[in-house]
Amino acid sequence: MNQSHRQPASRAPGFFVTVKRTSASGQAANRAEDVWGLRTLVANVYFVAVTGTSPTPSGADRGHPGSRNWVLIDAGMPGTARRILRVAAARFGGPPKAIILTHGHFDHVGALSKLLERWDVPVYAHALELPYLTGRSDYPPPDPSVGGGLMARSAPLYPRRGRNFGGRVRQLPEDGSVPFLPGWRALHTPGHTDGHVSLFREADRTLLAGDAFVTVRQESLLAVLRQRRELRGPPRYFTTNWLAAHTSVLRLAALSPQVAATGHGRPMRGERLARELSELAANFDHLAVPRRGRYVGRPVRADERGVVYVPPPKPSPLAPALIGVGVAALLGAAIALQGRKNR
Repeated sequence: MNQSHRQPASRAPGFFVTVKRTSASGQAANRAEDVWGLRTLVANVYFVAVTGTSPTPSGADRGHPGSRNWVLIDAGMPGTARRILRVAAARFGGPPKAIILTHGHFDHVGALSKLLERWDVPVYAHALELPYLTGRSDYPPPDPSVGGGLMARSAPLYPRRGRNFGGRVRQLPEDGSVPFLPGWRALHTPGHTDGHVSLFREADRTLLAGDAFVTVRQESLLAVLRQRRELRGPPRYFTTNWLAAHTSVLRLAALSPQVAATGHGRPMRGERLARELSELAANFDHLAVPRRGRYVGRPVRADERGVVYVPPPKPSPLAPALIGVGVAALLGAAIALQGRKNR
C-alpha cells in the first residue's frame, strides 16, 4: 500500500498500551507508538512494534508507525478482519511478521482465516493449543451455570469447534522466546485453556495477559458495553481448570507488571494494577472462582492430542429459557458494539 494513502498513525482507531521513547532526550515529539490495542466487539487484539532491531541509522524499519516490522497478538472476533486490516495499514503499511495467539477461542481467532487470505504469515501458539487450531480437537463446552450475567448465560451459543488453519500454524519455541519480538517472553499460563500463553517484556514490565485475567466483568453484558475497568479472573464461562488458572495468576502477579493489557477490557497500570492484581492472586478462590459450575473442582483433562476428559454438566431446568434471553440480548449488543468507537 502506498504510504501517501495511509491514514495517519496517530488517528488510527484503538488505544495506547505503551509508548517507547526513541530519542535520548525523551521528547514527546520523538515518541513512537510501541504497543497498540484495538477492541473487536468484545475482545482485544494488539499490534506490537519490533523495536530496536533495524541496522538502518534512520530507524525507518524499527517498528515505528509507517514501518512493516510488527507482530499481531490474537485475531479478534468473527467479522472484524476488515477493521484489523485498516488499522494495520494505517499504522504499519503492510502485513505483520507473524500472528501470535494467546489461545484459540472463537473471540481470539474469529478473523484469522480472513487475515490469512491477505497476509502470508506464520501463526504461533503453545503446543497444547495446537489441536484446536489444526482441527484435531474441539474445545470443551462453555459453562453457562457459572452465573454473572447474560454473557455467561449465553455461553452455549458460543462456537467451540476446533478450526484447521493449515500449515501456517506453528508451535511457539519451548525456550519461551517470542518469534520476531526480541525482549519478550511467552509464559505458559494455563487454566482458561490448557495452552494459554501470556507475553511479558521485562525491560518495562509490559504484560499482554490474554485471558489469564481480564479488566472487565466479562460475564456481564452491561459491564462489557460500559468497559469499566475492574480487574477480574479469567472469563468464567470458558475457564476449564480453576486450580491452574490460580497458579497462572500467581505467576503473573509475581512479575510485578507496570501495565497489563488483557484480552477483554482496557489496559490497567501502575499502583492500581499492583493493588488489584495482588488482591486477585491472594483471594482468587473468592474473587475469581464461581460458587458453582461444571468445572469447579472438576477440571477438564487435555494433552497434545486435545481434550481427553470433560466432566458431565450439572443439570439446570432454566437453561433453555436463559439461552433464549441470551440470544436476544447478544443480538442487541452486537448492534450496539458495532456502533461504538474504541476509547
